[in-house]
Amino acid sequence: MPKKPSPDQAPAARRPAVRSATMNDVARLAGVSSMTVSRALRTPALVDPATLAKVQRAIARTSYVPNLLAGGLKSRKSRLAAALVPTLASPVFNDMVQALTATLAAAGYQLILGQSGYADSREDELVNALIARRPAGIVLTGVSHAPALRRTLARSGIPVVETWDLTPTPIDMLVGFSHEAVAQRVLGYLRDRGRRRLAVIAGDDDRARRRTAGFVAAAAAAGLRKPPVLEVPAPTTLGSGRSGLRRLLARSPDVDGIFCSSDQLALGVILEANAMGLRIPERLALVGFGDLEFAKDLDPALTSVRVDGARIGQEAARCIVERAEGERATARILDVGFSIVERASA
Repeated sequence: MPKKPSPDQAPAARRPAVRSATMNDVARLAGVSSMTVSRALRTPALVDPATLAKVQRAIARTSYVPNLLAGGLKSRKSRLAAALVPTLASPVFNDMVQALTATLAAAGYQLILGQSGYADSREDELVNALIARRPAGIVLTGVSHAPALRRTLARSGIPVVETWDLTPTPIDMLVGFSHEAVAQRVLGYLRDRGRRRLAVIAGDDDRARRRTAGFVAAAAAAGLRKPPVLEVPAPTTLGSGRSGLRRLLARSPDVDGIFCSSDQLALGVILEANAMGLRIPERLALVGFGDLEFAKDLDPALTSVRVDGARIGQEAARCIVERAEGERATARILDVGFSIVERASA
C-alpha cells in the first residue's frame, strides 16, 4: 500500500517549469546584438551610455542574470548549494546550518554560507551573485523579499527553499513555522499562569515584528490590555535586554509578564531584574525565543520557545537534493511547528 503523507506535509508539487531569460532575450528587448549585451556586462565603461542604459533596462525587465557556468562548463552539474542567514553572530541558526551541511554532504553536495544582515540587507546582491554561479539550490531565511528578487529567483530555474517562516505563497519550497502561532501560544501560556499585564521586548527585524504583532493581537482577543512594546535593533543582544527592561518598566511599571523575541534579550532581562531586586518569576514571568543551550542553565532557568532548527536544515537539504536529482520534493510547504519548554522563569 502507498505510504500516507504525514499530517504536516502538503501534497507533493513540482514548481511549474519557467524558462530563464537569456542574453538573446535581453538583446532583442534592447534592440542590440548579443555581443553588445556581453560587452555591457563585462566592460560597461566601453559601451555608449545610451546603449548601456537600454541594456540595463532590458536586464531589469527580463530579470536576466548572467550564467558564470556558460560555455565549456555548461554541462557540468553543480554540487554546491548556498544558504543565506541574517547573521552569523547569533547561535539561533547554528543547528540549521550544521544540519544543512551534514545532510548535503551525505548526498555529495557542499554548502556555501552568506550573511545577508538585518538593516540594509545585502540579500538582493548576494542572491544575484549566487544565481550567476548556478548552485544546485538556494536556502533563504524568511519569506519577506523584494518583489524583483522574488521574480528573479522564480525565473532562475534553481531550487529555492525559504525557511524560518510560513506563507501559503512561497517562491518555490518552504520549511518553517508560524510566528503568529508562536505569539498566540505564548500569550495563552502567560495568561493561563495568571499574568494579565503583559509586555514585549523585541528586535526590529521582520520575523520578530510578526511575533510582536501576533502577541498584541492575541492579547486583544483575550480581553487583556494592549501590551506595551519595547523594540531594539536586530541582532538582539544581552545589553539590549538589560537596557530594554529598564526602559520598559519606566513606561509601564506594573508589567508582570514579558515575552522576549530572543533568548539573548531574555538573558539581559534576567540579569537586569536581579540588579534591580526584581524576582523572577514572582514579580516578572519571562519567556524567551530560541531555547538556546544556556537557557536551561540560567538562574532561574529560562522558559523558551523551541524551534527544531536541525530539522529545518535537514528538510531544506532534502528538498534541494531531490529537486537537483530530478525527483519530486515530497512537500512544497512543510510546517515543522514549535514547542514551549517550561522552566522556572515562567
